[in-house]
Amino acid sequence: MIDVAVHVGTLFAVVLYFWRDVQLALFGLPRLLQGKLDTQGAKLAFLLIIATIPVVLFGLFLKVTGLDDAMRSVAVIGWTMLGFGLVLYWTDQKGGQDLTAPDWSLRHAVIMGLWQAIALIPGTSRSGITISGARLLGYARADAAKLAMLMSIPTIMASGTLLAAEVAATADAAAARDGAIAAVFAFGAALLALTLMMRLLRSISFTPYVIYRVALGIVLLVIAYS
Repeated sequence: MIDVAVHVGTLFAVVLYFWRDVQLALFGLPRLLQGKLDTQGAKLAFLLIIATIPVVLFGLFLKVTGLDDAMRSVAVIGWTMLGFGLVLYWTDQKGGQDLTAPDWSLRHAVIMGLWQAIALIPGTSRSGITISGARLLGYARADAAKLAMLMSIPTIMASGTLLAAEVAATADAAAARDGAIAAVFAFGAALLALTLMMRLLRSISFTPYVIYRVALGIVLLVIAYS
């Protein structure tokens, strides 16, 4: 229940912060369902759907094979925290600043969707790995973060729905209360983090976040192998 609540709280925070873009995509859905991509909203909705397909397919593969549980270990999380932290640093330094969110294309949606699918490996930050892909494509830091957050909406909805289905049968009143509290705190924390991140990215790089991931990864590896 707590996992579902955290997903819901985070989802609402992202939707609220990027409400204009979410509204644009929602209004574009009718045109998309008619098979038309002649509006900005329809194009955005289409690209978000395309970008979500890889993570859904990879998630189903991990679930069917049982690899999702097999990879849940301190060692795996430590290595992914460290490794993908360094990947983010490399892509952030190598990536250009020429592209903005309106430049998002079908090709880029597919590529970023593949990067996002990697986040299903425990310890891999979904936003961090997706931003890595966007930076490597040449998106400016704030725009890379914006696209990563917009891509998280259908992804969180999908994973949250799956988790909700798994815990619905065993939930009770106490669990529901704890879940509500967790959702509120998750919403507040996510909204604050989003606000700070989007403001800071106008003037700094992702290096502070990289340092955090590398340091935590090293600590986890020491614990795992000691």
